[in-house]
Amino acid sequence: MLDERGFDLWADAYDQTVAASEQEGTYPFAGYRELLDTIYRRIRGKTGKRVLDIGFGTGTLTKRLYDDGMAVTGIDFSAEMLRIARERMPHARLIQADFSQGLPDVLAHEEFDHIVSTYALHHLDDMRKAALIRELREHLASGGEILLGDVAFATAEERERCRAESGERWDDGELYAAAEELEKLVPGLAFQKISFCAGIFIIHT
Repeated sequence: MLDERGFDLWADAYDQTVAASEQEGTYPFAGYRELLDTIYRRIRGKTGKRVLDIGFGTGTLTKRLYDDGMAVTGIDFSAEMLRIARERMPHARLIQADFSQGLPDVLAHEEFDHIVSTYALHHLDDMRKAALIRELREHLASGGEILLGDVAFATAEERERCRAESGERWDDGELYAAAEELEKLVPGLAFQKISFCAGIFIIHT
């Protein structure tokens, strides 16, 4: 599992790494573009323009929402990811913070219509994922939605099958959620499968 320095070093090549895995249809990024497109369409199909993106990386999804006139707030702990994202979205509100420690104090009294995270929550175990989701729910405006896209599975069996098929490519440091396990900790959780190794967890107010 990469730390802050690791993500700083990976920042410039991140998008190329993702694109290669997606094009090959291999773990971990098979279905990446479809996952982002699905989240984008869900947000565009609803009212409300306040977006919070947790662990936004280089801003691939957030830039599309930003260009559509959304009021974007983003959190990431990598200074280099922030640098790249700021070049793409100069007027967005981008905050350097570690979401594994909860939301930064500056957001304590704010609400958002859409809260998203893509390919970031696998750094937390299920208990910490659930705790973060509970905190995010407190910042969700009425009628809002939380969309968490990641390497994720409907069942633990599907996760183990992917692990076996991926062989040495599998990252044992990542903590990929299975919906059947996470829904026990998060009442009302829904799951939309995107590919054999990608899906979106959906939580409403």
